[in-house]
Amino acid sequence: MAFNVSLSGINAANTDLSVTANNVANVNTTGFKQSRAEFADLFSATSYGLSRNAVGSGARVSNVAQQFSQGNNSQTGRSLDLAVSGEGFFTMSMNGQRTYSRAGNFQTDAQGFVINPAGARLQVFTPNADGTTFDSGRLTDLQLLTTDSPPKQTGSVQLAFTLPANSSQPTVTPFDPTDSNSYSQSSGGVTVYDSLGVSHTQTSYFVKGAAANEWQVYNYVDGQAAGAPTTLQFNESGALVAPANGRITLDGFTPATGAGQLNLTLDVAGSTQYGEKFALRNFQQDGYAAGKLNEISVSEQGVVYARYSNGDDKALGQVALTNFNNAQGLQSTGDNMWVETFASGSPRTAAPDTSDLGKIQAGALESSTVDLTEQLVNMIVAQRNFQANSQMLSTQDQVTQTIINIR
Repeated sequence: MAFNVSLSGINAANTDLSVTANNVANVNTTGFKQSRAEFADLFSATSYGLSRNAVGSGARVSNVAQQFSQGNNSQTGRSLDLAVSGEGFFTMSMNGQRTYSRAGNFQTDAQGFVINPAGARLQVFTPNADGTTFDSGRLTDLQLLTTDSPPKQTGSVQLAFTLPANSSQPTVTPFDPTDSNSYSQSSGGVTVYDSLGVSHTQTSYFVKGAAANEWQVYNYVDGQAAGAPTTLQFNESGALVAPANGRITLDGFTPATGAGQLNLTLDVAGSTQYGEKFALRNFQQDGYAAGKLNEISVSEQGVVYARYSNGDDKALGQVALTNFNNAQGLQSTGDNMWVETFASGSPRTAAPDTSDLGKIQAGALESSTVDLTEQLVNMIVAQRNFQANSQMLSTQDQVTQTIINIR
């Protein structure tokens, strides 16, 4: 009986050493969670119950529990390195099987899919048609785009200016855009884009009218008139009163590039007539040319953006995080991945920074949670336990040998 008790202690100490050795071996493994050996005593009982002087039967390893504490997030500066700050696991797909990981050292494969070193694909929520929200009920593999960003045709031009109140009528009539003496001021030209992304210049010319606080604005695209002149009227305080909504619809312009007709709306709301000098306070337009992919970025909410040289940002998906009621019930499959079990409970998948899920930190990796100093101390303790149980075994052997030698 005593031999078995000591043997159980040796086995338990040996397992403790194995757990410590595995922790030390993974001190530099990204996203690794250290484990600890948990023990329980053995006690033999009879059908008649326990007597007051009953002795235990030794020890056993009741559980090897992984400790899912937060590791330190180390900056790497690489856009596809991701770390979870808080609870949750990256949701992965490995040959159709759902797996989970805390290691965010991702890369791309030949098809542009974002994968971990084992080949599991990162799962994201699919963008909705508006491009700003995501379908939280549908997961898909994250694939980075390698194509150019298509151009967007200009539809609206915002123009805010201040016309000089003391301006006089031009000395030359009629209006001629090639003669600066036939107009009072000019917007200087705004770059707009057709449906093929080719740039054109939209210019507004301002001519002081005969009536007080009245101007005529002539609009041109690439030197061609875009409709009849429009009358601008200001009140005594210099505020624009006509057109009432501040919008001027230009005639359609057909580019020679083969693009579709360019229909522009000029928004001059907020323009004024003050002072003695002309001022162009603001001009914007909503189109852009085709763009090259510059970078991939990920927000704290896990939204993956493709950023292009034309200023366009396209959301490719939102990283899906998953949590469990009992993370220690997950089964490790190696390669820094786990799969769910009955003990872990059902997965709860949602967007980062919602519910009990953490945020995404881009350009960083979560370090191993192994504290090397702590593990070396554990090694010494486990080694002493092993030696003590071995000594107990040796002592019991000597006692037995003494009894055998009694004559």
